[in-house]
Amino acid sequence: MNRVFSKLTNFTSYYSTSNLIPIVVSAIFIFSCSDDDKQSPMTSIGIPKEIKSLISFSGDKDASTVLINTQGGPSTILDTINLDQALQDFDTSNILVVNVHQAQTLNPNLFEGNDITFDQAINFDIESTEILYRVIKYFKDDSRIVYVLGVSFGAFMVQELIAKKGINVADKYLIMVGRLDIDDIIWQGLSEGRFGYFENGINPILEDEIETDITERNMARLAAGLGMNRYTHLLNTFEDLSKITYVYGKKDQAVGRLTDAEVNFLHSKNANIISGNGDHDETINSFFAQGLNETFGIE
Repeated sequence: MNRVFSKLTNFTSYYSTSNLIPIVVSAIFIFSCSDDDKQSPMTSIGIPKEIKSLISFSGDKDASTVLINTQGGPSTILDTINLDQALQDFDTSNILVVNVHQAQTLNPNLFEGNDITFDQAINFDIESTEILYRVIKYFKDDSRIVYVLGVSFGAFMVQELIAKKGINVADKYLIMVGRLDIDDIIWQGLSEGRFGYFENGINPILEDEIETDITERNMARLAAGLGMNRYTHLLNTFEDLSKITYVYGKKDQAVGRLTDAEVNFLHSKNANIISGNGDHDETINSFFAQGLNETFGIE
């Protein structure tokens, strides 16, 4: 999960990192830094004020197709600038691109001064899932086609959305560099504010020391609040997950590669799987275009 599933924060290309530091909370698709007030003016879109306050958007405001991103990290900043940059080489002229707030981007001050408890982190993740659902439901009720993108921490958010609200909430989903059942040692360490990483994408290694930065510790707990869930169990109630395209890297240092059990589960549910031999960043950069095309028809 981005900022929480890998203390990797620098970007090249769309969103890659510059060095490999112990991870598990920072990873890649973090879409950092932006001021909502400086984004596209939301007064021009005919949606309720309470929904406007939950999103930033770009593109055709009247488009029949909406691409909704739940950003990586976790981060206390809603980053629409990097989302727009990630999509700049694709034809989104007939698409409304929406970036959705999470609990920590709506109220960053709650995470920057004092430690939150793990129980509080779980509740904040529930709030973020509800925000994502409200935004998706609005556009679906407005008779739009809705595609959902989640990368790294965003991947876990999408999985939680489906588990809680159903596979038919949106039309299609692109989930990149997430995990269905991340190793217990990793999410448990995150719940304590400790980072970790996966050696060769397989062996989980936890740092000895707790992160010194308060905000980073809190972001770690948010990651743990989703990472603790066993999605092969939670999603097993769905007979068909063919609306999902799942992308993973076999050397993913941030969240680890999907295990054989996770891959077999996705196959059994008819999900489309794309895999590569790269790490977290390499997988995103190598398969972002393919994922957008195969899942949403975006070129």
